[in-house]
Formats: sequence, structure tokens, C-alpha cells
Amino acid sequence: MCARYCFTMTVADIKKRFWLTQLPKELPIRYNIPPGTDVPAVLNTSPDELQYVRWGLVPSWSKTDKPKFKAINARAETVTEKPMFKGLVRSRRCIMLADSFYEWKKTNGKKTPYRIMMKDEEPFAFAGLWDSWTDGDRELRTCLLVTTEPNEVVAPIHDRMPVILTRDAERAWLDEVPLDEVGAYLRPYDAELMKAYEVSPLVNSPKNDSKSVIAPVNRLF
Repeated sequence: MCARYCFTMTVADIKKRFWLTQLPKELPIRYNIPPGTDVPAVLNTSPDELQYVRWGLVPSWSKTDKPKFKAINARAETVTEKPMFKGLVRSRRCIMLADSFYEWKKTNGKKTPYRIMMKDEEPFAFAGLWDSWTDGDRELRTCLLVTTEPNEVVAPIHDRMPVILTRDAERAWLDEVPLDEVGAYLRPYDAELMKAYEVSPLVNSPKNDSKSVIAPVNRLF
């Protein structure tokens, strides 16, 4: 499960790294993004536009925009089978932009947070799904990210990790890939290209959203 990540990119960073042509004038720097937050994403219906979508899926068929359960993750192993997600995999895919994510390692009842990112510290994209909930003229777009088994960097910390798409797969994920080919995209990212380091318990609270959250506590591994 991934329940926190980081987005510290500028508009210039996005233009350099991604193909997007429609961008906000400014992008809020976020060091500690929790579920329930509007997050930067690219929807398959507007593949050249970066827009903000609420993290925490509210299905189109929900009777309210505040259901008891809001999915923030979907497991890669079952995402094409579960009724809640199967239709979205076919027609409502998205990518969620980030430059790192957090996971907590459990040791003797204690949880230690780690920041996980690319070795070159470049931004990347999670594989996600989105949906649109409407009430009259009001529309709420929400999303979730897909998780998979961990690679060798994440495994010592947690038993799941977000699906990070390769550069070649980012645009393909937004296209109409047949359902029986989706699994090829939902793999653990190459561990040789990633790193992780311990961060302060400040990240435990989403109220803490400053650069101090990402300061290293211990050596990289």
C-alpha cells in the first residue's frame, strides 16, 4: 500500500521530462501528499494535459461523493478482475506524477519511514485509474494508483510498492491497450535505478509539509 508521496517539480521540470503541452502556470510544491488531496495527473481522455484530480476513488455509481470507503490503491494482481476496477482499466487510465514516495518499515513494533526515489532523482509516473462522479452540474474526478510486489530496494522496507511506469510505457498506458496485455505494464520498477533513505518521523503527519520532511536520517541503501 502506498499512502504518501512527494511532488516537488516546477513547470520547467515537467516540460523537460514529459511531453505535456497544457500545464498550469504554477505547480504547488508538496513534500508530504496524503490521500484526499488534489494531485497532479494526466488522464487518458486528455493525454497532453496536466490537471489536478482528487486522490481516493469515488466511483461514478456511488450515491454520494463521500462513500464510507475510498480506494487509494488497487492491486496489480487483481485490478483486471475486480468489478470496481475492471471497467476503469479498460477506459479510464491515468498517470500520477511524483518524484518520490514513502513507506514505513516495521521493526519490533516500531515504524521507520523511508523516502524512495530514482537514483538520478528524476520525476516519474505512477500507473493509475480514475473516475468521474457527478451530481447535476457538479463533477468530481478522483483517482487511485496501482501497486505491485516490491523490488529489491523496497522489499526490505515494505511488501508492496506503486507501479512506476517506464518512460516508454507512460504514453502506452494512456492508450487503449487490450485488457489481456495490461499485466505487462504492472511490474516492479528496475531496482538498479532506484534508491531509498530513512527520513524523519515528521512525515507521519500530513500536517508537516516542508522540506525538512525529506531530510536524510541515515545512509542511502
